Amino acid sequence: MIPPFRVRAEESIQLTCSDGEEVLRGRIDALVVRDDLWVIVVASKKTMLSLWTALPQALVYLMTNPQAAQPSYGLITNGDEMLFVKVLPEPTLTYNLSRVFSPYVAASDLEQVVGILQGLGDRP
Repeated sequence: MIPPFRVRAEESIQLTCSDGEEVLRGRIDALVVRDDLWVIVVASKKTMLSLWTALPQALVYLMTNPQAAQPSYGLITNGDEMLFVKVLPEPTLTYNLSRVFSPYVAASDLEQVVGILQGLGDRP
């Protein structure tokens, strides 16, 4: 991995729902970090599965960002398609999604994905 990013694998997370009864646990497939700020969570799924099956998992991981006051960014991929996720913590927890990128269908999609990743890397 090229600095300023580092890769961590198999990070355990735990999220307790607001009712205090349900606890969700899981593992991150790959976590790319920059100075303790979670930048990208890659939730890789089999290519025959839709990206949307990984969205709840990725949102749970992003919501457990230790830098809770900062936005968290995620990239979901099934190997064929890619989707960016952004979780904004304040004033209320919300998330935004990019369009689905399909690099195998359109080469320009791969260029756009690389540009987004570079932009995340250039953030202060």
